[in-house]
Amino acid sequence: MRKAGYLTAMIGKWHLKEEPAAFDYYNVLPGQGRYHDPVTRDSGNGTWPRNTTKHVGHSSDVITDLSIDWLKHRDKTKPFFLMHHFKAPHDLFSNAKRYDSYLEDTEIPEPDNMYDQPARGFGSIATRGIDDRLVNTIGASVSKRCDTWGLGKRLGIDESLPEPEFTHAVYQRFLKRYLRCVKGVDDNVKRLIDYLKAEGIYENTIIIYTGDQGYFLGEHDFFDKRWMYEEGMRMPFFVHYPGSMEKGSRCGLLINNTDFAPTLIDVAGGEVPKYMQGRSFKRTLLGKKENAWRDATYYRYWMHMAHNLGNPAHFGIRTNKYKLIFFYGVDYEDPPRTDYWGSQADIITPAGWEFYDIEKDPHEMNNLYGRSEYAQVIKELKGKLQSVREELKETDVNYPHIQKIIDEHWDD
Repeated sequence: MRKAGYLTAMIGKWHLKEEPAAFDYYNVLPGQGRYHDPVTRDSGNGTWPRNTTKHVGHSSDVITDLSIDWLKHRDKTKPFFLMHHFKAPHDLFSNAKRYDSYLEDTEIPEPDNMYDQPARGFGSIATRGIDDRLVNTIGASVSKRCDTWGLGKRLGIDESLPEPEFTHAVYQRFLKRYLRCVKGVDDNVKRLIDYLKAEGIYENTIIIYTGDQGYFLGEHDFFDKRWMYEEGMRMPFFVHYPGSMEKGSRCGLLINNTDFAPTLIDVAGGEVPKYMQGRSFKRTLLGKKENAWRDATYYRYWMHMAHNLGNPAHFGIRTNKYKLIFFYGVDYEDPPRTDYWGSQADIITPAGWEFYDIEKDPHEMNNLYGRSEYAQVIKELKGKLQSVREELKETDVNYPHIQKIIDEHWDD
């Protein structure tokens, strides 16, 4: 973006070890950062990563203050590229005090598939265990089913409550904390837009609102992320592109986050480096049809049972109609680092496949792997999955303990 003539700034959550030194200006949270009274590291404050600046207030407000300050004092003779990253919503969701009563008297609707996860056709031996023996171990839950992480306890819910009252109480408190954090994000996005309008550049500014993953809010009795199921895999992606797209339009193009950088560089008139794995979808943003776009996208969760959240390691492929997932069930390190990932990391879960017809079953309630009517589709998807992994240099040739499991179970 700098080569294309843009001023560049990175403000907010960075969550990488390396200094964001390629930006003209940065002011970022160390690690995940704090929700309240955060500290930040900026490009003018000594040697990375030691020196920090203390702020007062909620992180969503502080990050927005920093972005607006940078916008006000930037060189206005040049176009700008600003990456504005909120910490919220993340983890146990802590909102600014002014939102404490937001939705207090509101009953939040609950997902249809939250209460009876063990009884459905969802999942496999890989995610439920042999004869469902791991149902209480895999997949951190809103209920008492898999409580290793202890969501209810962390939220202060009385653990003596029977089910389903316990799950209902956990869900209501969890969702309200989440939505109060999101409300803070929404209001601060409005502050940014109001600033652009006040300066008279809103209609000359492309705005992209996205996230780094989806999130489970009770679906399948899960919370958090990590799974390849739709709630975790689908990411928000909204674009304000004045003069190029019809307001309120939607698109079903199969993009993934590797496409973000090539698209932004292309839109800015820069040259997309050949080493980037993603592709620009600028044509779509201009209301045109893409040429020979991908028909499948790859996913991998490379940790295993990390942070006591109970997610088996897996990879898979998704098309517009189908999803194929292979759970290989071991950590990438051999032996696993239980000191870092948590006590569950040395649990070896069964290997297994899951296949969902997401056109007919969008909530992925019925694993159809092994059904004869889908045998040819699954065979083709396995071939595509193998070729995509090779294309992305994402094979496990350097992890023989994983490759051994893949070889043993590929044709199951």
